Amino acid sequence: MIAYISVGADDMKLAERFYSAFLPDLGYHLEYYHGDLSFALPAKSGHAANQPEFYVKSPFNGLSASAGNGTMVAFQARNQQQVRDLHSAAIAAGGSDEGAPGFREYYGPNFFVGYLRDPQGNKIALFSSDPSEAERNG
Repeated sequence: MIAYISVGADDMKLAERFYSAFLPDLGYHLEYYHGDLSFALPAKSGHAANQPEFYVKSPFNGLSASAGNGTMVAFQARNQQQVRDLHSAAIAAGGSDEGAPGFREYYGPNFFVGYLRDPQGNKIALFSSDPSEAERNG
């Protein structure tokens, strides 16, 4: 099981604006940890944290953060409309479009996804693959 995922950022204010535009709608809560951002899903009282957590951090070596070629983090949305809404919100919050929300037949008949880059260049996917919502509306 993946415990956490980290991406690097040089500007935490830009990163916070971008990720706060959609992660809270997916159930994540923001916490600050030594100047970095920690997004976690709520845990039930007496239970361990839900995983994976998502961190946005300044590189420990003090150099500029860089995005990995071929690296992407995907977040599952409730439905196609939420993918559209969160994709738009993330772009308005400083992200860039890397692929408009839509079906990607390559990944199956129900895979609906929108791709983004955060302000640092990290690639993010927002997707829904609910088979009960297979109709192609919008």
